Amino acid sequence: MNVVSLAARNVLRNRTRTILTVLGVAVAIVAFVLLRTVVTAWNVAVDYAAKDRVATRHKVSFVMTLPKRYIDTIRGVRGVRAATWANWFGARDPRNPDSFFANFAVDHRSYLDVFDEMQVPPADVAAWKADRRGAIVGDVLARSLGVRKGDRLTLEGTIFPGNWEFNIRGIYTATRRSVDRSQLIFHWDYLNESLPESRRDQIGWTVARIDDPSRAAEISRAIDRTFDSQDVQTLSMSERQLNNSFMAMFDTLLDALDIISIIILAILLLLLGNTIAMGVRERTNEYGVLRALGFLPRHVVTFIVGEAVVLGLIAGVAGIGLSYPVVEYGLGRFLEENMGGFFPYFRIEPTTTVAAMGLAVFLGVVASLVPAFRASRLTVTDALRRLD
Repeated sequence: MNVVSLAARNVLRNRTRTILTVLGVAVAIVAFVLLRTVVTAWNVAVDYAAKDRVATRHKVSFVMTLPKRYIDTIRGVRGVRAATWANWFGARDPRNPDSFFANFAVDHRSYLDVFDEMQVPPADVAAWKADRRGAIVGDVLARSLGVRKGDRLTLEGTIFPGNWEFNIRGIYTATRRSVDRSQLIFHWDYLNESLPESRRDQIGWTVARIDDPSRAAEISRAIDRTFDSQDVQTLSMSERQLNNSFMAMFDTLLDALDIISIIILAILLLLLGNTIAMGVRERTNEYGVLRALGFLPRHVVTFIVGEAVVLGLIAGVAGIGLSYPVVEYGLGRFLEENMGGFFPYFRIEPTTTVAAMGLAVFLGVVASLVPAFRASRLTVTDALRRLD
């Protein structure tokens, strides 16, 4: 028996209060882990963006299109190894119109060469390229739509009205966390030939694979310079910069999440502080007895701070234990399947787990400092006189 073990035993002196405090702190930790995971998952597309890809769009706005002939010019820029293009299609499943997923019309000849992190068996790629109505879907989307390879899928157009039929020729998996596994891609030719003559041969954006990632900025400027004298000018940037510019639209939301995280930590501090202060008040006369037996003020401080550390550890373990089934396996799976464009990879990072545990213990210590200091300053007679 030593000072630390005695402090640990004090945690269970009032089991009901301890259990309620642990549950309250655990819920606060789950909320903290959820918010931090939302922020880290939101930035996955930036953190894991390919360093050797450059995207080119209309200089004015992402929603405005480029002439298809631009792709040949981009492929001729020095430093570009390969280039492809895509159009946002914006269709939806008529069986579940409220379910959102990304769908693109792409150049079937080059798209998977540029986006090689989308893994599709070679036989399925060949079948997709040979079928004008062929489509490839992500494994998460395939489960959500309930389709398998060989099935026929009908989508309802929004930007391009009508019912569009596709043959599922392959299901892709991802080798990079930034890849949305809830996408559908199909032949750009299928879309282009269905449009009026005035709307044909327009592409949404291009993506080029470059030979030297360190020259991404230089190659981006070279691409844009080639179109400076054209009616339609371009804006090129690395994939990381493109994702960053998209995420910048949500800076206010991310700042709000940071503020809420701080509020949650304050609530956690108050919960721990209230429990520790009540325990110290109830045992003041006991500390007086210990002082009378020869224990020093630092021993009293060790009792109280040690109890707070144990309480923080128990609450931290409980909170993290709840976080994985609730945040990662529950909400995380739902977001990946239904909002894969925003959260392609929703997992609790080890740094978040360590931070949550560390904060639970640290805030427990902080909450105990004032009660510990006050208890250590009491004289033996004052402590023994305290009956409440």
